[in-house]
Amino acid sequence: MQIVFRCLPELAAILPKPVPAKRGLPDWLRRMPMSAREAAFDAEVPTVKRCPPFLDAMSHGFLMPLPCDVHFADGSFEWDWRELPPSLPRHTARTPLSFHVGAQLTGTPLFAEDVLALKFMNPWIMATEPGISLLVTHPFNRQDLPFRTVTGLVDSDRYVDNYVHFPALWVDEGFSGTLPKGTPVAQCVPVRRAELEMRFEDLDAAAQDRLAATQQEVVTPKGAYRRRFRSRGE
Repeated sequence: MQIVFRCLPELAAILPKPVPAKRGLPDWLRRMPMSAREAAFDAEVPTVKRCPPFLDAMSHGFLMPLPCDVHFADGSFEWDWRELPPSLPRHTARTPLSFHVGAQLTGTPLFAEDVLALKFMNPWIMATEPGISLLVTHPFNRQDLPFRTVTGLVDSDRYVDNYVHFPALWVDEGFSGTLPKGTPVAQCVPVRRAELEMRFEDLDAAAQDRLAATQQEVVTPKGAYRRRFRSRGE
């Protein structure tokens, strides 16, 4: 599946590029152990680092990076993007952040008087193959980030001549520091547009036998899901 990213030639040398999500896994995931002690059971238990669905979600699609360092303290944002060439066209975003007025969230569970409604400005135009949309959301399982990107679905095979920006909420009131250049601000997952057909069936005797056998297999410490059922990105 091919995705095309385009930016202005003046920015090509200074922008961090979108990356496959499997290349942007956080340091905490790399550092975490494969197992941990559970005091309540006095036993060693596997961590989510051994859970393929957890890892595969974080590795799926691609990540959109913050174009420059952004500093936050005492409710204020600052950035220094002196690299921007003065010759940029008028329609180009010259800041990494913009804002939404809070009233735009009125009536949704996202609305709160004291929550900042941000917009991460995306300098990349993205185009997918016919019939493919992009599900744009917060980087999966990244509650360590002080913001929450709002989820949206873009028909990126048709909307190919304008930028897609990323609304977000600032949720960590106690954060003070720097979001470094390259911080993932959105995870994008290609999805094929197709009519959804839902079927409902009873588990017959043969299916129940397979269920019991599979349940027994996956609770053994041999990694049955990883060996037998994981796709490996084919």
